[in-house]
Amino acid sequence: MLPSQLLLPAAVFALTVLQALASDTFIAAVYEHAVILPDATHKPVSPDDALALMNKNMDVLEGAIKEAAQQGAHIIVTPEDGIYGWRFTREAIYPYLEDIPDPTVNWIPCINPTRFGPAPVQERLSCMARNNSIYVVANMGDKKPCNSSDPSCPSDGRYHYNTDVVFDPEGKLVARYHKYNLFMPETQFNYPKEPEAVTFETPFGKFGVFTCFDILFREPAVVLVSELQVDSVLFPTAWMNVLPFLTAVEFHSAWAMGMGVNFLAANTHRTSMSMTGSGIYAPDGARTYYYNMETEDGRLLIAELNSHPRLSPASPSAVNWSSYAWSAQRSSPNDQDFEGVVFHDRFTFRELTKPEGTVTVCQKDLCCHLSYRMAGKEEDEVYVLGAFDGLHVVEGQYYLQICTMLKCKSPDLKTCGQPVETARTEFEMFSLSGTFGTNYVFPEVLYSGVQLAPGEFEVLNDGRLMSKTRPTKPVVTVTLFGRWYEKD
Repeated sequence: MLPSQLLLPAAVFALTVLQALASDTFIAAVYEHAVILPDATHKPVSPDDALALMNKNMDVLEGAIKEAAQQGAHIIVTPEDGIYGWRFTREAIYPYLEDIPDPTVNWIPCINPTRFGPAPVQERLSCMARNNSIYVVANMGDKKPCNSSDPSCPSDGRYHYNTDVVFDPEGKLVARYHKYNLFMPETQFNYPKEPEAVTFETPFGKFGVFTCFDILFREPAVVLVSELQVDSVLFPTAWMNVLPFLTAVEFHSAWAMGMGVNFLAANTHRTSMSMTGSGIYAPDGARTYYYNMETEDGRLLIAELNSHPRLSPASPSAVNWSSYAWSAQRSSPNDQDFEGVVFHDRFTFRELTKPEGTVTVCQKDLCCHLSYRMAGKEEDEVYVLGAFDGLHVVEGQYYLQICTMLKCKSPDLKTCGQPVETARTEFEMFSLSGTFGTNYVFPEVLYSGVQLAPGEFEVLNDGRLMSKTRPTKPVVTVTLFGRWYEKD
């Protein structure tokens, strides 16, 4: 122990070192992993067989981590379910779980692997971080015993948690997050009794972490950004793409823009389940992303980000999402309006019958306004302006307000809202706005072939999403995706 007279100089020295290490930028990496899945079974395999399967996946992840570190990455995010997959009943997943302690225990599994019982997965992840001097973010399963005195205790006497772990460059466990908003098929897991807001500090900013479906809910996603003021969000996910505006790359990019943070999204890769789409996103657009429904390849992505994006000169200014739209004339329903379904939600649509013009369509309290000019409309392509104001209730319940200009699947208006990936019609300009009741609005522009449009559109302070390039590339959809958390 240091003598008391040396404590203050030592503290000052430590602070000086930390400040010296602080950086205005950092190199981020994400890895989209084609997960090696176990054989489907309702009965648990042996612990040795479970570890053998997990080591196969960790062999792949370790290769990506080494490559990322060699290219200068400071942190890497790997996918949800990336170590063991998702083919599990509650009983069958048990051999894959480990007891993950609270990070306050100050533990480096690579040095002391058995301190909290057998932990071969945590040991290996810790060593990957330590041996490569990089922060490693991974998703695995946590198990916690409980007893009959706990009224919520499952009948098998234990809690199972879908869990993100973060190891620092020394291999120390610095963060543990239990997923709070479980997707419907995740019956093998429990959700924690209270939502967790997990953050940790680095020399290159403050980070928060959550998982997949969590992004659509206030807790923990909005809490981390709006209340705890994280600079960057780490996002392991197993995202199944849903066109036209819940495809991973477009929604995650839009979320980063709408929330004003860096967003590091690592997806699993399995085309049979429409799983692909990873990226490194900044508030002013995507730095790099990957979307591939043609092959079963994984992909390492690396990009540089500002450590504190809110302080960057390029950081978007505050937006009043309804300012312009409220000044525009409200539209009355007429016989040109019709209903269509987008991902189970009933939109009010109006066809864009002319090559240019101004159109308004309303549903409940939301009116969407569009000004546009096409650069030579393709005769067999139909576009509509749509509005949705209501509660989405299919795989979860959350309140949405959405304004969207989208291409219909065919000239038949009954196909409007069905998934579309390609288009040929370009636009000389478009301007989309809406009378949103929420400040949480995420701007999306999706080009033909599921391509993003970084730097090719802007959001004005009055809430208008406007094109910048003339003409645009062929457009699939232009969307303002509003999430009204307060009304859930």
